[in-house]
Amino acid sequence: MSNWSDILTHLGESRDNYFGAIAPPIIQSSNFAFDTVSNFRQAFKNELGSNLYTRGNNPTVDILRKKLAALEKTEDALVFSSGSAAIAAAIIGNVKTGDHIICVQKPYGWTFKLISKFLVRFGVSYTFIDGTDISNIEEAIQPNTTVLMLESPNSLTFELQDLKACAQLAKRHNIVSIIDNSYCSPLYQNPVDFGIDIVVHSGSKYLNGHSDVIFGALCGSTSMIQKIFHSEYMTLGAIISPNDASLVIRGLRTLPLRLERSQETTLKLVDYFEQHPKVDYVLYPWAKSFPQYELGQEQMRGAGGLFSVNFKADSIEQMERYSDALADIFLMAVSWGGYESLQIPTCVFYNLHPDETPPLPFTFVRYYIGLEDADFLIDRIDKALKLL
Repeated sequence: MSNWSDILTHLGESRDNYFGAIAPPIIQSSNFAFDTVSNFRQAFKNELGSNLYTRGNNPTVDILRKKLAALEKTEDALVFSSGSAAIAAAIIGNVKTGDHIICVQKPYGWTFKLISKFLVRFGVSYTFIDGTDISNIEEAIQPNTTVLMLESPNSLTFELQDLKACAQLAKRHNIVSIIDNSYCSPLYQNPVDFGIDIVVHSGSKYLNGHSDVIFGALCGSTSMIQKIFHSEYMTLGAIISPNDASLVIRGLRTLPLRLERSQETTLKLVDYFEQHPKVDYVLYPWAKSFPQYELGQEQMRGAGGLFSVNFKADSIEQMERYSDALADIFLMAVSWGGYESLQIPTCVFYNLHPDETPPLPFTFVRYYIGLEDADFLIDRIDKALKLL
């Protein structure tokens, strides 16, 4: 396989086809013309491999597909208008009425809703399990189980699954294994190395990296991609625009630089938080205090910039004052993976729905570290922590 530098800088870019332009053009066309009936017919026979109609394939999007597949070491990839669309296509494409899904606990919220609210309407059952122990997955398998949905690490408390053991178990029972690899990105983890069948991403995170595009990716074998393309992808039409694909290609150029900088700063902040007397605990897979640190070292090449902190605070009001004091630097927003640092304080979910109790304490905050200087961020945090 080509190395990252070749993939991100050159792969898929046939510059001879577009006047030697270094940056690939945005082919902002909905459809494409043919000069003969024979050529037109061939395009219909192979719509994924042809430029016929942009809902199926587009030259700019095709460059992105090639790069994403190569980064994940898979044979092919599909690009969607959101990560939730990619996840939905991967799961829906491998279940039917009467089937059963196993999914790890605390997955991405829309994965949870897809499985527990949407698919049950069509007779698909499910079991959510603690995926940190492979025996829990094995015990949940039923004769009609067809999908194992993983998320390692997840994006809030960062539990890991043993990917090699999961893949072997799934193959023994003829189950399709799917993983959301958004936390690590392809640079820090390649699930197919361990035997996982399908890799999905919320590409709005690290892959785009500039907080200006929503998109998703689904990477897998040629046969799996063809199956999903001709059914869920083409039928539901959740495609990315050529313009957005171009922005993602541009974002990918700096993926290694952004990830390295984010992780370098994160390690400094994690060390700072772990030593602070007003911190209860820190969750970060690359911290030696993390419960599954050794498994993370085996499966992951890095952990990026997403971590969580539980503080010693007595009231929601204290946590609100602390988080508000940082809101101009740690922007209060969802998502992660861009140039800017972010925070999601769990206290925001308290008093949101009176009949629901949030699963995490109000003292819990998830942080994402962008490209700012570590000393600058620590100085601001240090001042804000005086409010606790």
